[in-house]
Amino acid sequence: MDETLPSETDPVAAPPKGTVTQRAIDSIKALIGEGRLEPGQRLPTERDLAAQLGISRSSMREAIRALTVLGVLEARHGSGIYVTQLEAGDLLETFGVVADLSRGPGLVELLEVRRILESTATALAAARITPDQLAEVEKHLTAMNATDDPEEILAHDLAFHREIAAAAGNDTMAAILEGLSSRTFRARVWRGYQEEGAFARTRREHAAIHRALVARDPEAARAAAASHVGEVEEWLRAQLEA
Repeated sequence: MDETLPSETDPVAAPPKGTVTQRAIDSIKALIGEGRLEPGQRLPTERDLAAQLGISRSSMREAIRALTVLGVLEARHGSGIYVTQLEAGDLLETFGVVADLSRGPGLVELLEVRRILESTATALAAARITPDQLAEVEKHLTAMNATDDPEEILAHDLAFHREIAAAAGNDTMAAILEGLSSRTFRARVWRGYQEEGAFARTRREHAAIHRALVARDPEAARAAAASHVGEVEEWLRAQLEA
C-alpha cells in the first residue's frame, strides 16, 4: 500500500468550503476513503499530519477529537491515534443519540424512515432467514402473547424486530434499525398506555409478519411490516395534530 500522504497540491488535500477544522475532518476522511489510511492503521503524528495537509495543529487536533467522538478514530493510550475498524454499529451510535433526542415532527420522520427500512429488512429476511433465526422470532412472538405486562410486551417487541433485522443479512441496515427501533421505544410505550386495544393490535400485526416469514413470502412480509410500523406512525401524527 502507498502510505505517502497527499501534499498541499494533491486533490485530496484541496481545502473544501467551511471552517478550517471541517477542512481537516474532510481531509482525514478522504485519506481513509481512498485507502491511504486503512482500518486499524496508526495515523501519522498530529504535527506531521498537519504539516502535510497544510492545516494548523490546533485545527488538526480538533478534527481528530471530533472523528474520535464519531468512532472513526480511536485513541490508544501511549500508542497514538488509529483508524477504527469502521463497523456500522459503532459509527451509527451518534445517529442513535440524535434519534433518541428527537421529539414531535422529528420523531414522526424517524418512524417514517423506520417504516421504509423495516419493510425492506423484513422482505429480505423472508428470503434469507434460517430455521434457527425463525425459531428465535417465534419465541419472542409467543412470549409477547403470553403476558399482559406492557414492559415485557415491548421488550419482546424490540427483540422480535432485532432478530428479523439480523436475518436480513445486512449489518448496516440492522445497525440503523437498532437505533430507530430502540429510540422510538417511548412512542410505543406512550401508545400502549394511551390507546385502548393497542397491544392486541400489535400482537396481530406481529403474527402477520411471522406468517409471512414462515411462508418465505417477501412481498407479504414487506406489506405486514410496513403496516405495523405505519400504524404507530399514523397514531403519532394524529396525536401531534390533535
